[in-house]
Amino acid sequence: MKAAMKYVFALGFLVVLGISCLNGADGAGECGRSSPDMEAMKLIPCAEAAQDANAPVSSGCCAQVKKLGQNPKCLCAVMLSDTAKNSGVKPEIAVTIPKRCNLADRPVGYKCGAYTLP
Repeated sequence: MKAAMKYVFALGFLVVLGISCLNGADGAGECGRSSPDMEAMKLIPCAEAAQDANAPVSSGCCAQVKKLGQNPKCLCAVMLSDTAKNSGVKPEIAVTIPKRCNLADRPVGYKCGAYTLP
């Protein structure tokens, strides 16, 4: 059952991403030439952890968050992106993932919209 829910979530995530990509913009933004919605695709392994503060965070999720965390503006934009929101990501939980991954170089105290990374 849990595997089926992950599959449905991932499929929904891909559909939402596809729709949001149709509205993409050119130029450099928070994530360089890639849009936050495109970067959100890389965080599919974080789907469950971004919805449930008690869910375990996978090593694949932590690896992607570590990469994106090198650019806190991009990580924030991804967590607050329409793709993430439309996929059921809860920003107040998503901002806890770097800490839950025990990333030593995470952007502690970084303001991300109405949220602060712990």
